Amino acid sequence: MPQPLPLLLSPVTVGPLTLRNRVVMGSMHTGLDDRARHTDRLAAFYTERARHDVGLIVTGGCSPDVSGWLLPFGSMMATRRTADRHRAVTDAVHAEGGAIALQLLHAGRYGYSPLAAAPSSLKSPISPFRPRALTTAGVQRTVEHFVRAARLARRAGYDAVEIMGSEGYLLNQFLAARTNRRTDAWGGSADRRRHLPVEVVRRVVEAVGDDLAVVYRISLVDLVEDGQTWDDVLALAHELEQVGVHALGTGIGWHEARVPTILSQVPRAAWASLTARLRAHVDVPVMAANRINTPEVAERLLADGTADLVSMARPFLADPALVTKAAAGRSDEIMTCIACNQACLDATFANRTVSCLLNPRAGRETELVLLPVPETRRRAVAVVGAGPAGLATAVAAAERGLRVTLFDAADELGGQFRLAMRVPGKEEFAHALAAYDRQLQVRGVDVRLRTHVRPADVVGYDDVVVATGVVPRAVAFPGHDDPRVVSYAAVLAGDVVPGPRVAVIGAGGIGVDVSTFLVHEELPGDHGTSGPETVTHFLARWGVDETVSSPGGLAVRSAPAPARQVWLLQRKTSRIGAGLGRTSGWAHRMTLRDNGIEMIPGVSYDRFDDAGLHLTLPSGASRVLPVDHVVVCAGQESERSLYDALVAAGRTPYLVGGADVCAELDAERAIREGTELASRL
Repeated sequence: MPQPLPLLLSPVTVGPLTLRNRVVMGSMHTGLDDRARHTDRLAAFYTERARHDVGLIVTGGCSPDVSGWLLPFGSMMATRRTADRHRAVTDAVHAEGGAIALQLLHAGRYGYSPLAAAPSSLKSPISPFRPRALTTAGVQRTVEHFVRAARLARRAGYDAVEIMGSEGYLLNQFLAARTNRRTDAWGGSADRRRHLPVEVVRRVVEAVGDDLAVVYRISLVDLVEDGQTWDDVLALAHELEQVGVHALGTGIGWHEARVPTILSQVPRAAWASLTARLRAHVDVPVMAANRINTPEVAERLLADGTADLVSMARPFLADPALVTKAAAGRSDEIMTCIACNQACLDATFANRTVSCLLNPRAGRETELVLLPVPETRRRAVAVVGAGPAGLATAVAAAERGLRVTLFDAADELGGQFRLAMRVPGKEEFAHALAAYDRQLQVRGVDVRLRTHVRPADVVGYDDVVVATGVVPRAVAFPGHDDPRVVSYAAVLAGDVVPGPRVAVIGAGGIGVDVSTFLVHEELPGDHGTSGPETVTHFLARWGVDETVSSPGGLAVRSAPAPARQVWLLQRKTSRIGAGLGRTSGWAHRMTLRDNGIEMIPGVSYDRFDDAGLHLTLPSGASRVLPVDHVVVCAGQESERSLYDALVAAGRTPYLVGGADVCAELDAERAIREGTELASRL
């Protein structure tokens, strides 16, 4: 049979290193990188990916010195003792036939440390510490520290080093007038601003280039004011080639940029055209990155000449077996990353260990283990509810060899996931549901939809797991029973099509999602495949100059008129959207503002009638919103009727997900609880 992905799975040479395929697991700071006590867990994390044939693994960022720490006492490669400790990681990867690169990252003004140093003493918006400006001698020492770290990487057994020159870290800071106000040999003009990254690469190649592949991660577009232009990017690329770099990785945007680059609302491979432009001007291999989450998209980028290698980072959190499944023609079994950020980047910025909403074993490979159950002990398990908690429980239990039956009263799998995937920017949830569906089939789970389960229906099962989820919470004010007052579930399911003016009651995550849904005008092209219309619209809406002729690649933002006029309301007096994800909430709030959604906190709901929704504002003043519909997103309540009936009948069922704890909807907790329970059954 023909190879399913002939280009992606073909070998490639990068400097002195030959990789078994062109798949790169991009750098992610896991939270396991910083402490020696986590070395075994970090080795297990990388080993599981290497075992499944990833071509090259790139570690989380490792600082060359104290001034480059991401966090106090963070990951650093500065001593032989540290290098020797890393042998546990590199040896484990090599034992599985894999290759691994150490990413060398100096945080610069992004360092969350009072010891941070940068080109100029300019505080960043993402750290409370103002960095000191490096002296001329300090810059020279920084070069030496990069070289020392590269030599120690060789001692540690790494196959390559990736020098981080993107995402607004130190080397990127030296390149941009925004952050480099120097007048010495390391600043003052574009040529001199390039001096440091070129010198770092030159010296590192001289030191280790015959033994290690040297990759430089170049920023294709900074997406901040006073950033680089495309001419600056190309000039840097050519100079890096001249000093011997073996490959160019690519990065998009700074962490402080107000343009989303890897969130779920970013179309797949949205930045590929920039990678293709770079590749057309250089002779070294170029690596595509950012919002590439399936092997098919990766293959297309290789086939059309966009890139020579493809980096996928978070997709390997969601499914460590991505490559082996794709190679075996089983791509439909891959759990596709949905780019939610909830358990990965949000965790990183909260200084927690990284995991994955869809795969809670990520980062916990040594502790959350799905051991096979001997055939003589394979219990019969009934899982009631096919939302995220029930799906995770059923798949994990069946993976262990238990005999699983999955029940749900609905016509389709998914529960709240099926509603979420209707929200613009969350279409990827559909791919997760498709993967769950396929895994249920492969693992032989007996799925029974359109089934209302009673205690008598599960008498013959050894274990019963109740994952019946939640129901929308009702509201009580005069007029709440009007047919124009509807639940969010009815709107997202398509049972109700609201009129042109809508009030949304409840401004948590669901209220924000529903408001986004209501103002969205369906666009040509499928977000899941990212047709050119979708990418073009995204770039225009967020103000990206794809030519990067302007500094930083910024342009005037242009968005279509909203489909409806929406008011987003909450009883609480706190800022609307304050509880959204740390790394994604800002983008959701900007979307609300861009679409003219009026957000009003601290209101009381007096009544709804033909005039509209009557409110009392925090000031005590009255206001009437002339709306056609009111959509209620005022929270949820656990659905436990089956659980209570089972307990009354003398059974001891398990309770997971929203049926157990009902606060704001939390798919991460639901899937984690289901997987953990399955590991214990």
